Amino acid sequence: MKISARHLVPGALAALVVFSGVLHAQQQTGLTAAEKQHRWDMESELQSIAVVERKVMLPMPDGVRLATDIYRPKHVERAPVIWVRTPYNFNFWDVHNGVPADMSAQIAAVRRGYAYVVQNERGHFFSEGNYDILGSRTDGYNTIDWLSKQSWSNGKVGTTGCSSTAEYQMGVAALGHPGYAAMNVQGFGAGVGRVGPYYEQGNWYRGGAVQMLFIAWLYGEQNQVRPMFPPNTPREDLIRASKSFDLAQHLPPVDWAQALWHLPVQDIIRHVDGPRGIFETAMPIETGGRMIQRTPNDPAWYRGGLYHDDMKLDLPGLWFMSWYDVSIGPNLALYNHARRTASPAIADEQWAIIAPVAHCAYTRATADTIVGERSMGDARLDYNEIVYGFFDRFLKGERNTQIASLPKVTYYTMGMNKWQTSDTWPPPGAQQATFYLASGGRANTLNGDGALAASAPDADKPDAFTYDPTNPVLSYGGNVCCTGNAVQAGAFDQRRMEARDDILVYTTEPFKGGTELSGPIVPTLYVSSDAKDTDFTVKVLDVYPDGRAYNLDESIQRLRYRDGYDKPLAWMESGKVYKVALQPLNTSNYFPAGHRLRIEVSSSNFPRFDRNLNTGGNNYDESRGVVAHNAVHHSKQYPSQLTITVVKRGAAPSQALPQK
Repeated sequence: MKISARHLVPGALAALVVFSGVLHAQQQTGLTAAEKQHRWDMESELQSIAVVERKVMLPMPDGVRLATDIYRPKHVERAPVIWVRTPYNFNFWDVHNGVPADMSAQIAAVRRGYAYVVQNERGHFFSEGNYDILGSRTDGYNTIDWLSKQSWSNGKVGTTGCSSTAEYQMGVAALGHPGYAAMNVQGFGAGVGRVGPYYEQGNWYRGGAVQMLFIAWLYGEQNQVRPMFPPNTPREDLIRASKSFDLAQHLPPVDWAQALWHLPVQDIIRHVDGPRGIFETAMPIETGGRMIQRTPNDPAWYRGGLYHDDMKLDLPGLWFMSWYDVSIGPNLALYNHARRTASPAIADEQWAIIAPVAHCAYTRATADTIVGERSMGDARLDYNEIVYGFFDRFLKGERNTQIASLPKVTYYTMGMNKWQTSDTWPPPGAQQATFYLASGGRANTLNGDGALAASAPDADKPDAFTYDPTNPVLSYGGNVCCTGNAVQAGAFDQRRMEARDDILVYTTEPFKGGTELSGPIVPTLYVSSDAKDTDFTVKVLDVYPDGRAYNLDESIQRLRYRDGYDKPLAWMESGKVYKVALQPLNTSNYFPAGHRLRIEVSSSNFPRFDRNLNTGGNNYDESRGVVAHNAVHHSKQYPSQLTITVVKRGAAPSQALPQK
C-alpha cells in the first residue's frame, strides 16, 4: 500500500485520534458568535441522527457508578460500539460559553454506523469512587460486558484514544472479554508496566530513575476532595446539572520549571499546595497509592491497571507511537511482544504507525512539521481512514478495508523525511554495528577529544567529571511529555549544553555515504564513582555538517539497579570499574553523507529525571545529596560502546561501518 499524506478532516479527526490532553481544556476558551452557532448546529445534527443518552450512571459490582454518555445511530438496529474511557472532562455542555461541547467525534462515528460511548474513570468528574491511574481493569471488563449485551449493540466493542485515554486498554484486553474486538492505542506508554528489559511501570521510571512528568500531571489529577452529587440523584437532574457544573477543578498555575527543584521529591505536590492523593499518600485503591515510595519491581505495580508481559494479549491492535514521545522503547517492545506471543491469527492482526512528533501530536503534523527546532518535512497521514478501516474490519466484519493492505509497520524516517513501511521492526535488512568510545582522557565538552571509533583503544584513559546534584545538567528538548513549562519535547541543537564540563561528548567521523539508523541503540558503559550510588545518562544525536547537533533519544541508568530490577541493590565501591548496559534507545533517522553520529554521557538530565542524590538512600525522602566524582572507562579491557541498528538497502552498503 502507498502511504498517503493527505490532510485530516478538521475537528472530527482530531477529536477521535487525539482524544486526551485537549478534552479537559477545550471548554476553557472563549468562542466567537460563529463558533457558538457551529456548536448548536452540531448538536442539532447529532440529535437528528443519533439516540442520545447522557449521564447514564453505569453501576459496577462494588456499587460505584461510572458516568457514561451514549450516542447510537437511529437507523442501525444493532451497531458496533466505539468505547472511549478517559480521566479528562468530556461534559456534553460547555459551561464557560453556555453552548454544547464539540460533538465532532460523536457525529463522525454515528455517521459511519457506530455507537460512540464515552465514560469517565472512577474518581473523576461525575464518576464515583476513588481515583487510581488507569482506573480498574475490572471496571473496563464490566463496561465491555454491559455494552456488548445491550439490545442495540452487535456485541462487538472497540476502543480508541491517546495517552490516558489509551493506556488502560492493554490491561483490560488481557482479561479476554469475548466482546472486546479491537483496540487502537495511541501514545500508550503509561499503560506499559514491565515488558522485556523495560521496568518503567507506566512511564514512572527509566533505568530506575523517576520520570518527573507524573509529578506535574498528578497535581491536576489526584483530586479526591471534590464536589459530588448524592448517590441517587436522578439522571435527568444530572443532565440538567451538567449545564451548570462540569466538575472541572481550576487549580492555581504552577511554575514547574521551579517547583520540580524542591526537595524532598515526595513533598513537591504538597509544596505547591496541591491535593493529597496517590502520588504520596496511602489511598483505598487496588494499588494502595504512595507511588513515589515504590521501587521498579514493587508488588503494588502488579495490582493495578498496568499491562505486564506475563499477561495474555490476544486482541487485534492498531498501535500509534511517536519518536519524541516519552516511551518509544517500551512501546515498540510491547508491539513486538504482542506479535510474538498472540495466537497466530491475532499476531498477524497488529499494525504499528510511528510518527516523528511529540506526545499525541499525530494530527498536528503539517506540510512542514517542526518538532522542537528541527524540520521533519511533511509528516501528515490519513489517520482517519486508517482508524475507521481498522474498526470496519474488526467491528463490522468488512474485509476490503484500507487496513487489509496496510503494512505491519509504517514508520517515519527523520532526516530522509519520508514515511517508510516494513513487515517487522526493526525493518528487514537491519544489521548491528558497534562504535567504541575513545579519547585521550579529555572528552569533556564539545571541544574535547572524545570519539566513536571502529575499535576499542588499547590503553584506558578514563574521562572524569564531577556530578553535583545541586547543579545538574538541565533537560533541553527530548522524548518527554507532560512537564508543564519545565521541559519542551522535541529536537533542539544541543551545542549550548555541550559547553558544560560535566558532559562527555563522543562523535564519529563524518559518514561517507547516506546511512539509515532504524532500530534499537544499546549503550554499554564501563564506569566508576566515589559515590555509593549515582546515575549515568546517554543522549544520541545527529550532527549536521554545520555543527548543529539534534537529539534523537535519551536514557538513564541508576547504578543501584544495574544488575536488574528484580535483584538485590548493587552498591558501588570507590576505585572499582562496573559494566552497565542501558536499556535500548530507539529511533529512525537518516544520516546523509557528511553527518556524524554523537553521544553525550553525563550523570543527570533534570527535570526529565529526578536527581540522584548519590547517598544510597531512598532518594525520594532526602533533602541533601553528596557530590560524586564519576568516570567513563574505555579500552580493550573496558570496551565502552554504542551498538546501533543500520538498515542497508540495496546490494552494497552505503559506507563502511564497524560490525558487531
